[in-house]
Amino acid sequence: MDYELRARPDTCHWGYFDNQLDPVLRVESGSVVRVECLSHRAGDAPDLMMNDTVLAVYESLNYDERGPGGHIVTGPIAVKGAMPGDTLECRLLGVEYPLPYGSNLAAKWGWLYTQGETPLKTSEYVTIYKIDGDAAIPVFQYPWPSGRNSRKGDLIFPEDVTRLPCTSYRVPLRPHLGICGVAPKMRGKVSTIPPGVFGGNVDNRHFMPGTAMYYPVQVPEAMVFMGDTHLAEGDGEVSGTAIEGHLTVLVQLALHRQWTVPGPVLETDEAWMVHGFGETLDKAMTDTLERSLRFLKSRGLDEAEGYALLSAGGDFQITQVVNSIKGIHAVIPKKLFNHDTKE
Repeated sequence: MDYELRARPDTCHWGYFDNQLDPVLRVESGSVVRVECLSHRAGDAPDLMMNDTVLAVYESLNYDERGPGGHIVTGPIAVKGAMPGDTLECRLLGVEYPLPYGSNLAAKWGWLYTQGETPLKTSEYVTIYKIDGDAAIPVFQYPWPSGRNSRKGDLIFPEDVTRLPCTSYRVPLRPHLGICGVAPKMRGKVSTIPPGVFGGNVDNRHFMPGTAMYYPVQVPEAMVFMGDTHLAEGDGEVSGTAIEGHLTVLVQLALHRQWTVPGPVLETDEAWMVHGFGETLDKAMTDTLERSLRFLKSRGLDEAEGYALLSAGGDFQITQVVNSIKGIHAVIPKKLFNHDTKE
């Protein structure tokens, strides 16, 4: 580890990216950084999901100035020498769990809220999970209390609600960064909710230890933010949130100057995943397909070859449907290529 970035009131921001912020850390390409990331849902069970570090950030970030998004992000980290046109690699090397609890909010921005034919159409509720070995188990639920803000980290104490027991089941832990990316081009506060070409709230559950996400640098020194850490998530994130929990992550940040990506691209041992976005799933599908063709062109395939390859050997999966902008990612197996180099 070359650097450590603690979560403090002066290193965390609630609900926005801003390319005009001064960096809280400046690193060289290739550096390994240990970063503390805090969940914006700790207020759902402050007796279980808050320690002194979390409480200090919650108490210090002005409630009225939180937003326009709903996430806590740590950063920005400046990468020396990074310029627009470069690609930034964020390789996730490992994670630690500062506290063994997480929260899922079935939220008013979830897929079934205001639609469908179930009681979920008009209700929000919280499920608190506890880490148990390699899984998370539900501990209790409660309906979200009327008049409280589910975006700004309101503290819901045990006496404020009736905590109801849950049916027992186990969700395998899949720890990952829901938010990571470079600062967007747009000046001023940019909401953390919709993802974009810069990355941000991509919410790909596959961004786990041992994988790397690549982002096209938008501004000088890249200005990297990360947060919205998850203990587990399913494709779609249909209720509006994952199992949201604090993670301390170990990442390596590296620049690539001779290789350009068309947007966030995840690399696993087996595949490349190219992300696209849109106001509807149809538009997200088109965007993902077009970005995938550009990615394949960088690997030597023309559009006709790439289109055929994606139809015959690629898989398109829903990343999430709840971040205002919908997300789809193309899974392109590495075994489709004779070799795998970034030249």
